[in-house]
Amino acid sequence: MPFKFITPEEAASYIKNGDTIGFSGFTAAGTPKAVTQALAKKAEEEHNAGREFKVSVFTGASTNDFVDGALSRANAIDRRTPYQSNSDSRAGINNRSINYFDMHLSHISQNVRYGFLGNIDVAIIEAQSIDDSGEIVLGTAVGMIPTYAKLADKIIIELNKHIPEGINGMHDIYEPLDPPYRKEIPVYKPNDRIGTTTLKVDPSKIIGVVETSYSDGVKEFTPVDATTMKIGENVTNFIVNEYKNGRIPKEFLPIQSGVGNIANAVLACLGKNPDIPQFDMYTEVVQDSVIDLMKTGKCRFVSTCSLTLSDKCMNEVFDNIDYFRDKILLRPGEISNNPEVIRRLGLITMNTALEVDLFGNVNSTHVVGTKMMNGIGGSGDFTRNSYLSIFTCPSVAKGGKISAIVPFVSHLDHSEHSVDVIITDQGVADLRGKSPIQRANAIIENCVHPEYKQLLKDYLSLCTKAAHTPHSLRAAFGFHNQFNESGDMRETKWEDYIKN
Repeated sequence: MPFKFITPEEAASYIKNGDTIGFSGFTAAGTPKAVTQALAKKAEEEHNAGREFKVSVFTGASTNDFVDGALSRANAIDRRTPYQSNSDSRAGINNRSINYFDMHLSHISQNVRYGFLGNIDVAIIEAQSIDDSGEIVLGTAVGMIPTYAKLADKIIIELNKHIPEGINGMHDIYEPLDPPYRKEIPVYKPNDRIGTTTLKVDPSKIIGVVETSYSDGVKEFTPVDATTMKIGENVTNFIVNEYKNGRIPKEFLPIQSGVGNIANAVLACLGKNPDIPQFDMYTEVVQDSVIDLMKTGKCRFVSTCSLTLSDKCMNEVFDNIDYFRDKILLRPGEISNNPEVIRRLGLITMNTALEVDLFGNVNSTHVVGTKMMNGIGGSGDFTRNSYLSIFTCPSVAKGGKISAIVPFVSHLDHSEHSVDVIITDQGVADLRGKSPIQRANAIIENCVHPEYKQLLKDYLSLCTKAAHTPHSLRAAFGFHNQFNESGDMRETKWEDYIKN
């Protein structure tokens, strides 16, 4: 190999204050892990010497403590996009020391190529292997690195020996042309290959290779509880009913599922139900539950951007890599989340909401409208372009002090025009073909926790009667105001909002 082997500290020395760095990976999977820790240490040393040191962090999605955690604690992040889930990063975003701009994941690569977000100074890539010509076998995720690597002035490789050689062949690297030369993306089935198994980079841009041996460090999700299990059962029963009544084709349709405990519970319930046929997935993230479905044969094939698996589950995949290699495709986020492909394949999409209002608007990102949680991620890409869009959430949180169903969302990520079905542990509200007041009544009747039903019915009674969408502008954020004041939405008193 003609490339120079360097230490993480040497790699960090090439990165300057003000640089924009593009990282490989998507969630914790496939992200660099050694150079970022050295970079955080460098930032701390620069700050202690009284010098400014911050970089812009462009990723595929969220990362892990090696990236967002270490760099946030070192106060080393200037701009950040497109998605994050680290507590230290979240704190920096909400105190505005990190300039975070939230983006749909399908947009980030093309916006970088269009020049909207400035130059990429450095790309840092986790790889399983690299040859003399610059052909890279990536790790457990792809993210946006094909674009970052193409545009970067310098490239640093983290050669991770923890990843087995057998992963070679699992990737499908494809980057579309830009307008006015763009053509259709030729994915007609989830298992269609359209690109190459390796990422080709300009070898002259590689300034060094850092050897590592790290797992992705993904923790196992907490076990399914009564609430998440009930949500999973409600989703499954709804899909079975749609299938039996011919509103889902007899061949069934590919599934997309978001990230987290609810998503794992939903997929587990789908896998156990004998009325759900074998299916494929076209999604952005694969979690442990998907691997279980693949082992039983319920899920035949997965197209994804990332293997976001617990270390235990990832080791099982690595140990049986020959079985999984022809059943999984790892694509760039620009393809896994592409609206054209999502619409063509006709996906059943299932994503999680922070809160939903009476008319079907969804807040995925902001707590009480102001504090960023994680970001919009790919939920908008899939929701707006799906065959059938489902949002799930528990009906209450914090022991009942918060209702996930509110009069009006405190921040809007997905409008009522994109949301077909709301499902909580209480039940299912099918919003298709319903007027605003009909949607409100369906959501109250089927999805709201009993402690909040009367409160929300009373809210509707306050609203302007002669209106298409009945709202009381004085009271629309009554739940949120009450939570900010007392910490319990159940104490809301609508008479406080009635003008004398």
